[in-house]
Amino acid sequence: MRTVLMVAEKPSLAQSIAKILSRGNMSSRKGLNGACSVHEYTGSFVGQSAHFKMTSVCGHVMTLDFIGKYNSWDKVDPAELFSKAPTEKKEANPKLTMVKFLQVEGRGCDCIVLWLDCDKEGENICFEVLDAVLPVMNKPRGTERTIYRAKFSSITDTDICNAMNHLGEPNRNEALSVDARQELDLRIGCAFTRFQTKYFQGKYGNLDSSLISFGPCQTPTLGFCVERHDKIQSFKPETYWVLQAKVNPEKESSLTLDWDRVRVFDREVAQMFLNITKMAKEAKVESVSKKEKVKQRPLALNTVEMLRVASAALGMGPQHAMQIAERLYTQGYISYPRTETTHYPENFDLKGCLRQQANNPYWAETVKVLLSEGINRPRKGHDAGDHPPITPMRAATEAELGGDGWRLYEYITRHFIATVSADCKYLQTTISFSIGPERFTCVGKVVTSPGFTEIMPWHSIPLEESLPHCEKGDLFPIGEIKLLEKQTSPPDYLTEAELITLMEKHGIGTDASIPVHINNICQRNYVTVESGRRLKPTNLGIVLVHGYYKIDAELVLPTIRSAVEKQLNLIALGKANYHQVLEHTLDIFKRKFHYFVDSIAGMDELMEVSFSPLAATGKPLSRCGKCHRFMKYIQAKPSRLHCSHCDDTYSLPQNGTIKLYKELRCPLDDFELVLWSSGSRGKSYPLCPYCYNHPPFRDMKKGMGCNECTHPTCQHSLSMLGIGQCVECENGVLVLDSTSGPKWKMACNKCNVVVHFFENAHKVRVSPETCDLCEAALVDVDFNKAKSPLPGDETQHSGCVFCDPVFQDLVELKHAAMRHPMHRGGQGKRQGRGRGKGRRPGGRLNPKKPKDKMAALAAYFV
Repeated sequence: MRTVLMVAEKPSLAQSIAKILSRGNMSSRKGLNGACSVHEYTGSFVGQSAHFKMTSVCGHVMTLDFIGKYNSWDKVDPAELFSKAPTEKKEANPKLTMVKFLQVEGRGCDCIVLWLDCDKEGENICFEVLDAVLPVMNKPRGTERTIYRAKFSSITDTDICNAMNHLGEPNRNEALSVDARQELDLRIGCAFTRFQTKYFQGKYGNLDSSLISFGPCQTPTLGFCVERHDKIQSFKPETYWVLQAKVNPEKESSLTLDWDRVRVFDREVAQMFLNITKMAKEAKVESVSKKEKVKQRPLALNTVEMLRVASAALGMGPQHAMQIAERLYTQGYISYPRTETTHYPENFDLKGCLRQQANNPYWAETVKVLLSEGINRPRKGHDAGDHPPITPMRAATEAELGGDGWRLYEYITRHFIATVSADCKYLQTTISFSIGPERFTCVGKVVTSPGFTEIMPWHSIPLEESLPHCEKGDLFPIGEIKLLEKQTSPPDYLTEAELITLMEKHGIGTDASIPVHINNICQRNYVTVESGRRLKPTNLGIVLVHGYYKIDAELVLPTIRSAVEKQLNLIALGKANYHQVLEHTLDIFKRKFHYFVDSIAGMDELMEVSFSPLAATGKPLSRCGKCHRFMKYIQAKPSRLHCSHCDDTYSLPQNGTIKLYKELRCPLDDFELVLWSSGSRGKSYPLCPYCYNHPPFRDMKKGMGCNECTHPTCQHSLSMLGIGQCVECENGVLVLDSTSGPKWKMACNKCNVVVHFFENAHKVRVSPETCDLCEAALVDVDFNKAKSPLPGDETQHSGCVFCDPVFQDLVELKHAAMRHPMHRGGQGKRQGRGRGKGRRPGGRLNPKKPKDKMAALAAYFV
C-alpha cells in the first residue's frame, strides 16, 4: 500500500480537508512540534489503495536573511548588502522545528499532495515543503510521478473533492517571483534602513521611532499620504457666490432651485445677476424631461474592494479585516479571500451558494424571491485567472461568528446576493426654469424597481421631495432669491479606503501585501490613524518624504516600484528571467543608494528644522566613564544615553523604565550603572551603558546587562548573583534581583520567568556554597523576628531554593509582565520546585568564590 503525505498551509485547514476527504473517518495525533496535527486515513489514490497522512505547516517554512556576519549593523557597510552579502534560507520560526517535523512525517512516503493556498505565496511554500521532504521520501520508480498540487478556492466538500480528482503540479515560476520579491525587499530595504537609521538617530533625539525604515513599497505608500498633506497645507481658500432661488408651486410648499451657472468668483458679477433676477416676479417652466435611469448592481467582490469597504463602512483596518477574512475562510464560511478577480466563471454554482442563505432571517425573503423568479447573471468583471470572487460558502449566524467576524461575513453575503439581484431602476425628472434671463434647474428621483438596493440599503436612492406636476410654459410665484457667500474647502486627509485605491491604481503591492504596507507606516510612527480612519502623516513621515523628493524623487514616487511589480509578474508568467530581473533592479537601486548617501545633507537640512539635536534633548541621568560628566537620558524611541562632551551615544534596553542605580560604578570602565525595569510585576536588572554596547568578554554579546555579565568578582554580575538554571528555558540562569526587597525575586536572564520568594525578608544573599543535589547556589536569608515564617521562630536560614523543604512554601513561579507584546506570558502560579542545574552557563559549573581577584581574572583569560 502506498503512503501519501498531504500538506496544507494551516493546522485548521489540514483538519477540515482531511475530514472532507476521509468522510470523517480518520485518526488524529499531535506532531512532534506540538503546533501541527497529523490526520491519517485509508482510501484510494490514482486507482490504488493508499494510506493518507494529512498535516500542515504554519505559513512560510523558511525565511530569507543575510548570513550571520552581515546582520551586524556596526561592522558592515550597508552598500555591501546589494551584491556582496550572501543570503541564506533560515527556518521562519525555529521554535516550531518545521523542517524536522516534515522530514519525520515524510520519511518513507511515496507521494506528496500539496494543499497550500492557491496564490503566489502558496506556490513558494510548496517548494519550501518539497525541499524539506523530497530527500527523505521513497525514490520514484522510473518516470513515476510523485509530486501533486491541489487547486481549490474554498473549503467545501464539492471544491475539495473536485481538487483531489484534478491534481496538477506546483508552479515553479510563481514561486520564483516570490523569491525575487523577498530578496529585493530584503537587500534594498535593509541597506537604506540601516544607513538612515544610524545617520539620523546618531544626530537627533526626538525622532520617536526606533527604526527609520525604507521599503520599496512602504515608502511610496507613505508618499501618497504626504502628498495629500501637502495639498492641504498649500490650499488657499477662495470665496465664491451662489444664487439660490425658491419657488412656491402651492401655498404651503416651496421648491429650491439650483443655478445653472453653479457659482461665480466675482462679488460684483454675482450682485448683478441677483439684481436682474429680482426684477422677475415669476419663474417660468422652460422644459420638463423624464428619463428612466439604472443604478448598476456591484461587480463581484475582490480583496481590494473588501478592504476598502471594511475600512470605510465597518471601521476595520486593512490588516485586521484580512485576518478576519482568513479566519472565515479556514472555517469554511467564505471562499479564498485573496483574489483580484471580479468575474464568476461560467460553471460557478451561483444558485447553490444562494440556497445556503435561504434561512437567514436578515435576507431570507430576498433570497427566496430570487430563487423562485430566477437570478441575474453577475456583471462581467475582470478575470485575473487566480481565484473566483469572494463568496459566502455556507450559512452562519451572528452567535457563531460574533463581533467583527459577523459584520464582515454579513457584508460579503449581502454583496454576493446583490451581484445576482436586478439593477436598481428609477425615474429622473428634470424641470428647467427661467427667472429673467437666468436658468435654474430642479431634479427629482422616484424609484420604480429597487433591485439590489433592497439587500444593500446604503446604496438606495435617497428620498427627495416630490416634484410638482407641471408642463412647459407654467408659471410659479418666486418665494425668495438670495446670494449665498461660500468658500472653497481643502481636501481631507486620505482615508485607508482611498489609499488602497491609489495603491491598486499605481501597482504598489499586491492584494495580499497592501494591508501589510499600510500597517507598517502606522507602526513606524510615520502616520497616525485619525477619526474616520484617515491617515495623518507625522512630522517624521513628512520630513522623510520631502527629503526623498529633494534627493531622488523616484525613491518615493510609485513609478519605479510599479515597473518592478510588472517584472515580477512576468517572472510568474515565465516571460522574464529571474536572475536578470534581480540583477537589473538591484543595480538600479545600488546606484540610487550611493547617490542618496552622497546627498544625505539635503535631507539633514530638513531634519534640523523639525527635530532637536541629541545634545539638546533628554535629561541628565548618569556619569560617563570617560569624561565623568553627566550623560543625558533620551526617552523618545529608541531610548538611549548620550554624552555630549565625548559625542558618544549608548543604546539601552527598550520597553521599560531606566533610572540611576545607587550611583554605583562598573569596575571595568568606571561608567555609572543604570537600572532597567519592566514594572513592579516584571523583572529588572542593572547594566553598564558601555559594557551593554561594547561587550567586555569573549562569551558576551552586545545587549547584555549585569545579569549576563561573566565578570568573576563584580558584585552585580552573573557569577555573584546567579542561583540556578531556569526552570523553563534551556540556556537561562535565574539571577537574584538584589533591588527587589522586601518582595524578593529572582528572574531568568533569557526568558520572562520570575520566581518570587522570601517576602518580607530583611536580607537575601547568594552564598558561595552550592547544593549537593542540584548544584544550584545556596541562598542565605535573614528575616525580622516579628515576620519570620521559619520554623521555631528562627530568623536565619541557608539552603537551596529548589531542594530545601524549609523554603518550599516560600517560593512561587510567575511570568514577568512585560510591556512589549513579544514578551506575553501566562500569569499562572505554581510552586517553583523544579530542579536547578547550577548557575554558571557554558559548562564552567560552579567555580568557587575566588580568594585572589587578580588570580581569578588571569585564570579567566587563560
